[in-house]
Amino acid sequence: MGIFFWVVIGYLILLLSISFVKSFAIKSQDDFMVAGRKVPTYKLVATLLCTWIGSGGLLAGAGLAAQVGFSELWMAAGAWVGIILVFFLAGRVRRISQYTVPDILELRYNKYARILGTIVIVIAYTTIVGYQFMGGAFVLELVAGIPQWQGILMTAAFIVLFTAFAGMLSIVSVDIINGAVITLAVVLAVPLIYFNLGGAEYVATELRPELFSVFGDHNFLWAMGVFLPTLLLLMGESNMYQKFFSARSEKAAKHAVIWWVIGTIIVETAIASVAILAFSHFNSLEVGSAFYLAVENAEQVILHTARYGTEVGIPVAGGLLLICAAVAIITSTGNSFLLAPSTNLTRDIYQRFVRPDATEKQVVVFQRLMVLLLGICAWMMLTQFDTILAMAFTAYTMIGAGLTPALLAAFLWKRVTTAGGVASIATGMGVTALITILNNVLTEPLLNEAYIVLPAAGASLIALIGVSLLTPPDDPAKWKPFYTEKSDIADALEERDMGDL
Repeated sequence: MGIFFWVVIGYLILLLSISFVKSFAIKSQDDFMVAGRKVPTYKLVATLLCTWIGSGGLLAGAGLAAQVGFSELWMAAGAWVGIILVFFLAGRVRRISQYTVPDILELRYNKYARILGTIVIVIAYTTIVGYQFMGGAFVLELVAGIPQWQGILMTAAFIVLFTAFAGMLSIVSVDIINGAVITLAVVLAVPLIYFNLGGAEYVATELRPELFSVFGDHNFLWAMGVFLPTLLLLMGESNMYQKFFSARSEKAAKHAVIWWVIGTIIVETAIASVAILAFSHFNSLEVGSAFYLAVENAEQVILHTARYGTEVGIPVAGGLLLICAAVAIITSTGNSFLLAPSTNLTRDIYQRFVRPDATEKQVVVFQRLMVLLLGICAWMMLTQFDTILAMAFTAYTMIGAGLTPALLAAFLWKRVTTAGGVASIATGMGVTALITILNNVLTEPLLNEAYIVLPAAGASLIALIGVSLLTPPDDPAKWKPFYTEKSDIADALEERDMGDL
């Protein structure tokens, strides 16, 4: 085993040790689910950045950039715009002081919206966790030659253990380290590769002009196909809302969003730059060369660059930092996207309908069991998709079409009705699931994964607006908590606890 393997193992041991120590501080579900609602701005920024920059960006996004160029940033830009829009909601979300997105859905709509929202999140997030497992397997195969199926199981075991130890408390604690490593590694890699390959002259003579055009080899429809899933996912991202609930104040939540968008733009642009420059070199080598990277393996370009960085001007120390960044990206996203659905099943099903009188200890134990169960489900989801990019688009669309319209309407449209919200969630989820299933069973896919968002989100919006306008307006008590002060929210929650709103 070489130095890359031992550095990866050492980094994982460091992260797991921090989580183990933090587990002794878990005294209640508030500690496990929302870190006691005491997270300061700097920790919130780090954990939001680490959660969003997952294998979807490290592998799928980088692989797409390697092939189509900077037009891949349409995919990333969906999140940038979404984060900017979220700035105006962050304070209001924190004011509500819930635990999960389905909490919000039931407060605004009813218990059926909560249940449907939970189903959407569990399906989408286990899919996202699944491709973090695959990302970890790529790393272990690259640095130690570990077979892919073994690497998947090892990554799954680590992520499940880490999350089960201390939940949100451990995630926000280690993401300070992860965030620093990710940012430093990818930002330093860009100039090192650029100047080593020949700088402006190399770019002008060796790279296709299409790599720098607005739409690459595609068109506006394609751009919207990759832009909208990330935009809609970000706007309905349960992890984000759960982390806003963890903030120590409304002010901390809003300030975190400002720095989050800046960090995300820097890191995702750097990842795309590394992918384009490095792939152009590795793919141009003689086929069969030890360093050659084929188009079908483009999703591994960042990991390939970390391992063989000396070929493109990155010293061994830089390669080790980059491989640690990959580990940080994969584990942090896996942890966060495993915690969110386990929180949903615990809070929105078990605690809400099965054991309303459960003790704090019983709630934490149940959630730890859900972490294990969902980890197994995420592993099984890997068999249903051919590429990480396909998994990413499907998961993004499930949230973006199934959850985001109804969730945003709760904050932005007083006229939305309970029936409209429930219809929107069911329609978005149903259309996404139907097209995905048909794509898997038909000889030829019904619709490319990048375009599923168009019919799914469209149908969800039509259901939301149409059903709302065709049904009587809700009582003002339904929407007032989303536009008023915290005292009114407390009254609404008390009313809900006495019976379904």
